[in-house]
Amino acid sequence: MATNVVAIDTRSKSRVGQVLALIPGILLLAAIGLAAKWIEQSINGYTKAHHIAFPNIEYVLWAIVIGLIIGNLIKIPAIFQAGIDTYDFWLKAGIVLLGSRFVLADIRKLTGISLLLVFIEIGGSLLLMTALGKAFGLRPKLINLLAIGSSVCGVSAIIAAKGAIDADDEDSSFAIAAILALGAISLFAFPAIGSALHMSNNAYGLWAGLAVDNTAEATAAGALFSDAAGKVAVLTKTCRNAMIGFVVLGYAIYWTRKGQAQAIQNKAAFLWTKFPKFVLGFLVISAVVSLGAFNADQVKSLANLSRWAFLLTFAGVGLKTNFRALSRQGVKPFVVGIVGEVLIAVLTLGLVVGANRLWTL
Repeated sequence: MATNVVAIDTRSKSRVGQVLALIPGILLLAAIGLAAKWIEQSINGYTKAHHIAFPNIEYVLWAIVIGLIIGNLIKIPAIFQAGIDTYDFWLKAGIVLLGSRFVLADIRKLTGISLLLVFIEIGGSLLLMTALGKAFGLRPKLINLLAIGSSVCGVSAIIAAKGAIDADDEDSSFAIAAILALGAISLFAFPAIGSALHMSNNAYGLWAGLAVDNTAEATAAGALFSDAAGKVAVLTKTCRNAMIGFVVLGYAIYWTRKGQAQAIQNKAAFLWTKFPKFVLGFLVISAVVSLGAFNADQVKSLANLSRWAFLLTFAGVGLKTNFRALSRQGVKPFVVGIVGEVLIAVLTLGLVVGANRLWTL
């Protein structure tokens, strides 16, 4: 009995220690986020007070830029790393809470068009990346990882697929580096292109959700254009994320039949394991709000919490993007990634423009 009590006490202390280890990094994310908000408000206040015409550069970009500067110019002490790594948790929490800003009618209205384009994007990206990878002579499983990452949800999809198809660490490292590098570029390229083309919030958000691979970067790219575009980008990207289990399962079955991956005994359990649970959270919050369970002030508070969560997310995106590390991963995967992602961006832009003319997004 005494031994059990000691064991429980030890586990409890271990958990407390793990939680405490997160605090420095989370405080750093919060400090960067607050600095970004201060910069945004200071510039807006100054330009308005002096009647200077200046575009509103939102905290999203400032948080990413500050994170990039710190992450690439300063060696961040190890004490901050655990907390910085929570940025993915804050992303998922932000998306769940963002469900409060969607009623089910909004989701139904957008999902019909979004789902059709999501299926086209996934199929087209898989075929395109596979063809490019073969043309450049990349290894088969590296080709698969690049195809899965570009079609579904970036790094998360690559990590999920790595174990399922028994890919090498080197292949997953190459694929992740290529996806991360292109995600960083999209943060600056997409808003500029959307503004130059005078895209509507819905059309741009749909394009960002279709063409940007990582959920964090897709969310940021949408928010950089406008708050409304950010909502649409998250919804569209969430539809893509929901397909991860099916895509990974297909590749796992293919490599199992070739005798180069572990057989899957329970396909339903496999799909549930790979399914991103925050998608369900998003839908549950949206359903609860749609049923009137929260009043207007409570809905507003939930929406504000999602913005705070994203504030930490965007700071983490900047801190975790290390250009020196990315440059050491080799050339060919980047070439395939760049060519493929540019083509995917152009093709999805064409799809969105065409859909906008037919349905007025």
